[in-house]
Amino acid sequence: MTVADERKGRPAAAAGTDPELACPIGPVVDIVFSRWTTPILWTLHTHGRQRFVELERRITRITPKVLTQRLRQLERDGLVVRTYHPEVPPRVEYEISEFGRSLGPLFAQLAEWAAQNLDTVEEARQAYDGQGAGH
Repeated sequence: MTVADERKGRPAAAAGTDPELACPIGPVVDIVFSRWTTPILWTLHTHGRQRFVELERRITRITPKVLTQRLRQLERDGLVVRTYHPEVPPRVEYEISEFGRSLGPLFAQLAEWAAQNLDTVEEARQAYDGQGAGH
């Protein structure tokens, strides 16, 4: 049994047989690559500390409700810091935490992979789609 399995109360056998538990990056993907998480973290990393309305303007297709939910989850996960300023009117700002910044190299690698490979993915999709439904 691994330490991670022990902490989560999982039997060692389950980790070896359950594909979701066997993949060591599954939990990371769930945390970091949930819908809207990446654009929020990318925006905070690129533009620094921002108010809610600034995030809303930069991530145009996200609804206020979803932005609120994702920011709360990111704060809960330790990836975003929320700062409340008791002014009139109150001001709240969000910024990526030091822990969140530790994802920078991962995002940089993914951006590099995207730049090098997305054209190939598009070509593969077009070739696949050109085969017709019954290929």
